[in-house]
Amino acid sequence: MPSTLEETGKHQVKLTIEVPADQFAKDLDKTYRKVSGQIKVPGFRKGHVPRKVIDAQVGPGAVLQEFLEDAVPLYYGEAVREHELAPIADPDIEIEQADEGQALVFSASVEVRPRLTLTNYKGVQIEAPDVEVTDQDVETYVDRLRERFAELEVVGRPAGKGDYVVADIHGGVHGQDVEEVTRLEYLYEVGSEEFVPELDRELEGKRKGEILQFNATLPERFGDQAGTEVSFRVLIKEVKSKLLPEANDEFAKTASEFDTMQELRDDIRTQLHAVKEREGQDVLRERVLAALIDRVEVDLPDRLVDHEVEHRVQSATDRAERIGMTLEQVLESQGWDELRFRSDARAHAVRALEGDLVLEAVARQEEIKVTPEELSARVVELAQAVGREPKEVARQLERTGAVTQLAGDIIRTKALDLLVEEAEVVGVEQQPLKDETEPAETVGATETSSQGESG
Repeated sequence: MPSTLEETGKHQVKLTIEVPADQFAKDLDKTYRKVSGQIKVPGFRKGHVPRKVIDAQVGPGAVLQEFLEDAVPLYYGEAVREHELAPIADPDIEIEQADEGQALVFSASVEVRPRLTLTNYKGVQIEAPDVEVTDQDVETYVDRLRERFAELEVVGRPAGKGDYVVADIHGGVHGQDVEEVTRLEYLYEVGSEEFVPELDRELEGKRKGEILQFNATLPERFGDQAGTEVSFRVLIKEVKSKLLPEANDEFAKTASEFDTMQELRDDIRTQLHAVKEREGQDVLRERVLAALIDRVEVDLPDRLVDHEVEHRVQSATDRAERIGMTLEQVLESQGWDELRFRSDARAHAVRALEGDLVLEAVARQEEIKVTPEELSARVVELAQAVGREPKEVARQLERTGAVTQLAGDIIRTKALDLLVEEAEVVGVEQQPLKDETEPAETVGATETSSQGESG
């Protein structure tokens, strides 16, 4: 199907699409058959109403309009794929010629995702992340193990942070206990701020037998009770301290499959090193991509950035609702407001979009594709994650168009794999890196607004 592409502005293109007369006639005839099955005309069976009768009943203009509504999006989509465009908005369609017996001609003006062309993007120099496991790392892990096997012993000294108290805790309003903050014989960790911060501050330095009285306002996590001023009365019945087991061979036998602490420490070191290696690979990938992003400039369409920001805001809203809070409540608990959150989300959106454009450029220039096997494997992973059948997930992806985004994710991942493989990794203790903000001669990029990658 002949089509031409014209750049009409920054990130704006105009497609002019010509549907040959024979194709136009064939597809228009399909619409007539569709309408024939929808209308009732005396003397004719449904689906067998002649065109002349249909024109007399509903009018040729109405049939043509239905045809255009059904067929033009398909013609437009074919042209978009032909020119490898990535629209970021619905097109403005203008019918230029739609007379039967002639070619159908229409134009589609649309805003598209930018497209970069990179130069010298291989061999990016980055610093290797530190994956060394120190003795302190090992001992910190050992201490966490000891915490897990710790016992509590009653002490006669005042309570301190990290200690536990057995207490009767009464929180009330006008003499009526508030169930959410009332406990009897309750084992409470000082410093946990399980109820209100004031309770922890009052408990520090207090002994068995002391009675505490104070007022405090319940925080947001108490739902409907949030903001309520509660009068607390607390009787301390015991103060307990953690008794950590000694890090000896007996502890090794209790806490692990090993007979000695040396064997346990060696195993911990091995495991920590594996974890740091995995984390190091993630850091390596982030640094490679960041190095390229910092060396390219692209004028992102506001609509594209706005869409990404709204997606991030909606995701944060959904996460908040899953824990029974509003986004505003979560932000307030973190000392943020919506303006600051949106500003931060916009900065991250811009960075993420720039990263996607860089990876799409690499994939295009390296002719990286996604295979059906790779796509199927990712669908299986998604299905396992949500506990559904792969075929069901595949159908949903196809139905919603998300399969294109999934394919784009795979392609970008493969592009980043290539960049990491080709990167020059400088050892942590070796010479310093080149300035990552040096001029774009190191990694050059030109922008073509008329094309882009979907996803």
